[in-house]
Amino acid sequence: MRNKILFSTAYLILLSTMASAATLADVENSFYPYKKGVPQVAGIKPGMVINSKNWQIAKDALEPAFQGYIQKGNYEIKVGETTSFDQGKTYIEQTKARLNKAKLGDKPGEITGSDAGRPFPEEPSLSDPRAGDKLAWNFKYGFSQGDDWSISPWYWKFRNMKTDQIERSLIFDFHIMKFTHRSVVSPIPALKDNPSNIFRANYFKALEPFDIKNTQVLIQRFEEDTKLDDSYLYLGFQRRVRRMSSGQTTDAFLGSDITIEDFEGYNGRISDMKWTYMGTKTLLVPFYNHNDMPLDKEMYKGDKDGFKMIAGTGKGGCFPAVTWQLRKVYILESKPLDKNHPVSKRIHYMDAQTAVIPLTSIYDRSGKLWKSFTIAYTHADNSLPQNKGTGTTMYDFTSLIDTQADHCTTGHFKTMAHSPATTRALFTVENMRSSGK
Repeated sequence: MRNKILFSTAYLILLSTMASAATLADVENSFYPYKKGVPQVAGIKPGMVINSKNWQIAKDALEPAFQGYIQKGNYEIKVGETTSFDQGKTYIEQTKARLNKAKLGDKPGEITGSDAGRPFPEEPSLSDPRAGDKLAWNFKYGFSQGDDWSISPWYWKFRNMKTDQIERSLIFDFHIMKFTHRSVVSPIPALKDNPSNIFRANYFKALEPFDIKNTQVLIQRFEEDTKLDDSYLYLGFQRRVRRMSSGQTTDAFLGSDITIEDFEGYNGRISDMKWTYMGTKTLLVPFYNHNDMPLDKEMYKGDKDGFKMIAGTGKGGCFPAVTWQLRKVYILESKPLDKNHPVSKRIHYMDAQTAVIPLTSIYDRSGKLWKSFTIAYTHADNSLPQNKGTGTTMYDFTSLIDTQADHCTTGHFKTMAHSPATTRALFTVENMRSSGK
């Protein structure tokens, strides 16, 4: 029996190794999937509106949860033209220079040979038993907003879908910095003086309302994925920093519908999940040009850049008032290895070109759809002037809908890539103490 297990494990590793041999043509196809033409679905054209009367036309191009929302009349989608979201040139060059150097370990969360670029640019295959793990690493080491970025301000709105009422509004200042896997901002590919070998750090601080003002969260994620994050919480009324337990990342955060683990489509360790590639589809996803959308003129007045945020629309204002594009999407399932996890699985819909996750369906322990998480992305060249030419894919709007409670939390962002306000000093416990006073 033991010999059979060893043979089976070795065979899976061999299959994975054979499937991972990528070429420069694979890199080109990975980053420029629409070079020879954009995806087409019969009956779907730019400019048309998909609603409860004609949703059948688009049923094969709709994520299942959104098909349900549209079918019930909770939301309608206006179709936009499919456009290329080209990634940063340096990131693409890093990928070429490191082609086939990234290798998976025997277990989820283990990788060697990857310090920059997209580790696995080859097309995923259903015959590759580790294709899901590779996509998860592409997501984790993606270019996304760049090397460091700010979302300031970040508006959260708690919304009751039954009454169409906004119950509560919060404002945050949010920053992320990569310590390793950097592509643009010197030093590249990693910061110096990083003895703990931190991969990335998240820091955010509550600005309003008064009862949560100065609440802060710091999450330090390590290059070694199997190592637990160092997470810290500062509560303004207590005026002290305390460590967060790992369980707190799956609790509702500050009374919202969102958990810390939900951020970005998935904000946890790769080693905490079993990853399975489920196939590739052409789907409608919320990718667009920010400045071409019907922006909210009331929420964020007096901005020095003249910036206005994406509005909420549909039932309860829980959906993004943006156009959706037909795009090539990888379907990726993640299942928690911890049986006590509140989620049984997530189905992630990953954009093939950018490796970001605009749509995620989250299922409760019984296997029923529990939450639907949407991240709407704008092209960097059509957002803040400071983002132009960065080759980033900008967070613009989020919505976490609790389908069982008819409630949602929306996020409205002013995102800046390579923000000068995002300094290394922010990502320390000392900063939490000093800025909280």
